[in-house]
Amino acid sequence: MMQRLFLTSTAVFWLAVLGFWIGSLSAPIAQPPAAPSMPDRAIGAAELAQHATPQSCWMAINGAVYDITGYLPDHPSRPQIIEAWCGKEASDAYATKTRGRPHSREADQLLPKYRIGRFAP
Repeated sequence: MMQRLFLTSTAVFWLAVLGFWIGSLSAPIAQPPAAPSMPDRAIGAAELAQHATPQSCWMAINGAVYDITGYLPDHPSRPQIIEAWCGKEASDAYATKTRGRPHSREADQLLPKYRIGRFAP
């Protein structure tokens, strides 16, 4: 009796595995989202300097310009820390957090969302 129960449950298990495998073959393959297009508009130092307030905060980091106005309230530290860099080239400040520590990998991954062009000093 135990042997028959074991064989039956084993057969049911493998039939279920086979069914899931066959079902997965017919499921559509999810495509990764398309990479957002990166604007290539040239933004000079004079235009960058016009956006030096918390209401319009642009900054240049590593050759790209970012509009981080919408991100200021969400930044983990006080917005005043970032506001000092609005309208300026801030690569060194971003790389060191002005304290010798680099930003996190998450920050690096978030930054492209705010890219609006390339810095052309």
